[in-house]
This record gives sequence, structure tokens and C-alpha cells, in this order.
Amino acid sequence: MLGLMQQHPLLLSTIITHAARHHGRAEVVSKLPDGSLHRTDYATVEGRSRRLARVLQQLGVGMGDRVATMAWNGYRHLELYYAISGMGAVCHTVNPRLAPEDILYIMNDAVDEVLFVDLSFIRLAEALAPRVPGLRAVVLMCDAAEMPEIALPAGVALHCYEGLMEAAGDNYAWPRFDENTASALCYTSGTTGRPKGVLYSHRSSMLHAYAANMADFFGFRATDRVLPAASMFHACGWAMPYCAPMAGAALVLPGRHLDGASLVQFLNEERVTFAAGVPTIWLGVLQHLQATGGRLATLRRVGSGGSAVPRVMIEGLGAQGVEVLHAWGMTETSPLVTLNAPKPTTANLPPEKAMRLRLKQGRAVCGTDIRIVDPEGRELPWDGMAFGDLEARGHWVCQEYLNRGPEGAADAEGWFHTGDVATIDPEGYAEMVDRSKDVIKSGGEWISSIALENIAVSHPDVAEAAIIAARHPKWMERPLLLVVPKPGRSVVAESVLALYDGPVARWWLPDAVVVVDALPHTATGKLNKLALREEFADYLLRQASAV
Repeated sequence: MLGLMQQHPLLLSTIITHAARHHGRAEVVSKLPDGSLHRTDYATVEGRSRRLARVLQQLGVGMGDRVATMAWNGYRHLELYYAISGMGAVCHTVNPRLAPEDILYIMNDAVDEVLFVDLSFIRLAEALAPRVPGLRAVVLMCDAAEMPEIALPAGVALHCYEGLMEAAGDNYAWPRFDENTASALCYTSGTTGRPKGVLYSHRSSMLHAYAANMADFFGFRATDRVLPAASMFHACGWAMPYCAPMAGAALVLPGRHLDGASLVQFLNEERVTFAAGVPTIWLGVLQHLQATGGRLATLRRVGSGGSAVPRVMIEGLGAQGVEVLHAWGMTETSPLVTLNAPKPTTANLPPEKAMRLRLKQGRAVCGTDIRIVDPEGRELPWDGMAFGDLEARGHWVCQEYLNRGPEGAADAEGWFHTGDVATIDPEGYAEMVDRSKDVIKSGGEWISSIALENIAVSHPDVAEAAIIAARHPKWMERPLLLVVPKPGRSVVAESVLALYDGPVARWWLPDAVVVVDALPHTATGKLNKLALREEFADYLLRQASAV
């Protein structure tokens, strides 16, 4: 017997329609490249998004066509999110921080037909356009007065965003279609080969946004002011462009201004209550606050993931009255799967045990599930001790990559192999021990690079740290620590190594400390361990041969 309830497709256009109808005056604030501010509201964004859908039709975009964006977090990018997906096309958010050859690969793999470009990236677009055969038009995200000169190949039309908008009609109505229709396309950062496409659906993205807005997760309210420091070209901005208007919360979009000084000023001036981004961003904020004696006036919660959140970040933001929500996910999971929120059994732990728990990536949100398995695929116990390969499944977890068939696909039961090594404790809290390609195997025993990095960055002179596996003549691999000093400071290796006395077993201690000026990062802000291994993998062997 079937229920007698209404059925409406779960479409992303319903989010902005709801926001316009019930939270029409809620603000959308954008910091533009020149530092000036643009202010609008959800009612205006919804109307302009419908007008933009009409523009897309006039550009020949239809159901299922891929439309690329190369843009910072701003109001026009938000309009594109809703216009492209809302009309049934696919919003392909291109990460401009990728290597040009990788960008070229993903645009051709996606078969992008139209490209919308922030003025910051016009030279990149100019270089790529002749090598993307399917590209028919480039739209510069500016008004007529700002239009620059740009050389495009024959057959690729050049348009001005605001010029097209002025000429388009405003009578567009959002269509209804199957909720399993593709909505957005994001590519992985390509650290283990070519980037791979993750094709989200309206249904998956809607369910993900609902789950992210649960009280134990992002839990936005209409009174919140939300700043996504996570880029809108990375995993759909961690769903905040969907979650905030769903709740009626104001969106505060920082554009390219993500340095510590700019963020602190913007957070305070715009009375932001919630922000999210990778730990590197918040460590930069903390360094600015410590250097200037500044305060965060209204910020109360920060969501962070992408790499492990170090203790120094939790404590530093905590001293500012800001709670850190430690989360885990990946492009392939939309991205949210786990978030560290208390349970009755963990709410009143002694301070040190509570901190130890907060360093974990947390428990699964309803709609997903996780497990750890051994190399033969057997599930391992949730005892907080067993290390295993982390797998995830759920309504917003990738089934297979675009154009890759069975390569990297989930198994018959939906379990997706994440590439992370983790433990899960009896309460269901997962802790990422390492990426499977980064874990150090010394004499047959595993050492977690994440745990060692978190200890290193607690040193007062260390700005950033990385642990890699270096080749060793006896133990095969040993941990090598690379550190970047804070500005105006110097790092003494012995004082850093002294931090490990007690927190970890002695055989986990790094064999050497190397001070470097900077560490390489991937296009999504994570440490580029591959580049570090290529440069330093033989460091210990070279040291041994020099003795």
C-alpha cells in the first residue's frame, strides 16, 4: 500500500524559490576583486537567476549540457549555480588553481560548451579556449564598462554577462523534471593521476543540504550570517550556497580575499556568525589575530575539514569564543559525511579526553554510513585501535566517476573506497590516520603522519608542518618532518622533537627535521605530499651516505 502524500521532485531551484518567497530580504554580500562590496538579497538573486536561465537558453544551452564556471565566491557565481542547474543543465565548477593541462583535460572530459569567467582568469581562459573544441562561447562576468580585450579562436563568441542579462526577458519559470537529473560537476584535484569527475544530481544535493542543516552539523538558522571560505569551485562550496538560502541565513562571500587580515576584517564588519574552510585558512586567521591582538566580534562557529584540524587551531579559536566543528568528506561525497558533535556519552569528558575526541573527524550524518576494512575487504572492529581503509556509502556518495566506468566505482553494496586510512571508536567517531598513499610503514608497523603533524604545529615557532615517508636502509620507511617557521622566527629541531616525548611511542619520532621556506599545496589547499616525496624521499639515504 502506498502513502497518499504529495510528490514533488527534489530540485535545487526550489531552494532559491523558497529563499526569495520567505527570506527575500536576507542579504547576499560579495567582496569584489577591487575590495569594494556588492549587496543584494535572495529575492533579487532568484529573479536574476531566472533571467540568467533565459540567457543560457539564448546561448543554445539545453538539458544536460555542461556549462563551465571559473569564478571566485561572489553573487554572479551564486546566480550561475541556480540558473544552470535550475534549467536542467550541468554546472561545471572549474578549479582555476589546477595546472593548466589538468584544466584543459577536465573541460574536454566534461565537453563544456559555454564558459563563464571572472575577470581574474581571462588570460587563463584565453589560453585554454583554442584547445577546447566543444567550446562555443565565453561570457565575462562583468558589466559593459569593464569588458577587456580578449583573443578567442574563430567560432567562440565573446559576451558580457550584464549585457546579456539586460537583453534577456524576465518571464522564465523554473521547469520540473526528474530529480535524478545531473545538477553539477566537480573534479577531484588529481593528486594521484588525472582529475576525476563527480557528477552530482538534484536529489543527492538536496538531501545533502537537508542533512548538513541538521542541528548537530551546520545547523544554519535564519539569523545566521554565513561565510563560505571554502571555494565555490570546490565540492560546490561545501553545499553552503544551498544550505544558507534553504535556512534563510545571509551569505557573505569573500571572493579572492582569504588572507588572515582580510578575513578578520570582513568577518567582523559583516557580523559573520558561521564560517567554513580548510585549516590552512584558519591558521592564517589565528596568526593575524595573535600578531595584532585582534578579536573575532561575532563569529561563533567554524566548520573545517579537507585536512586534519590541529589542536592549536581548536584551542586558538576557542580562546576567541569560537567553536570548531571538525568534519570529514571529499568531492566524491558532496562532501559532508562525518562531523564531530557530542553525544550524551561524550558530553562531559575530562578536558584532555574531550580534546582528544575533538581531534577526530566525527560521526556519520544520517543518510550516510562508514566502515573500515582490511586489505581483503573484511570489516574491522570499532574499537578505536584497528586501522583500516575507510569506505562510505549514502544518498550523496559517488557511485562511479564520469566517463570512467568501473574504474574507482563503488561496489555492489554501494561502499565507496575513499583512499583514507582510519580508526572508528565504539561511539562511532572516525579518526583519519592518513591517506592510504601517505601512511608510513616502518618495519611493518603503521605510523600516522597526521598525528605527528598536529604535534609539530603546536610548537610556538612552527607555522606549518608536513610528515612524509622517507626511504630508510633498515626500516624501509621512516617519518621525515618538514617545517615552515613563523615570520621572524627560527626553528630548532631538538625543541620540536621534544614535543613528541610522551604523546607518541618513541619509534614514531621523526628521524630528522628539515626547515623549509614554504610547503607546496594542491589546488584545494591540501599539503601536496606527492611533490614533497618526490623531493625528499631519499633525504635519509643521502644523510646516511654522507656520514
